[in-house]
Amino acid sequence: MKLSTYLLFDGNCEQAFTHYQKVLGGKITAMMTHEGTPAEEHTAPEWRKKILHACLEIEGQLLMASDAPPDRSEGPMQSVSVSVNVPTVDEAQRIFDGLSEGATIKMPMMETFWSPRFGMLTDRFGTHWMVGTDMPVDLADCGAKTAEMA
Repeated sequence: MKLSTYLLFDGNCEQAFTHYQKVLGGKITAMMTHEGTPAEEHTAPEWRKKILHACLEIEGQLLMASDAPPDRSEGPMQSVSVSVNVPTVDEAQRIFDGLSEGATIKMPMMETFWSPRFGMLTDRFGTHWMVGTDMPVDLADCGAKTAEMA
């Protein structure tokens, strides 16, 4: 089984994915508008140049999205966050900083008990992000840490 994240935007999918490619790396492998597809005839003329499907491939994983026309949208993204974990503090900070432009910071990057660096934000496109660094795990110490947290 492979799970992928699919985001719905209110008209700014192309700008969001161009930005995500710049910040996260990877490659945009699809950026299709409604125009020229069978969906075009079912889409309002002012919405036909909006994104029907976008795909950003990052290290074998997919982040997908589209622009949801107002009559097919349930409103802004509320209860889902895209979680990004990377091996180093510097990489986590770089990604967080890249997503932070125009964002609302929910939790600044800081050390936590589960990560050397972790932060949360809602970017200027309305996507909620959790960015963190993988915690080094000493398997011999794993039981002691679990006992400490209890």
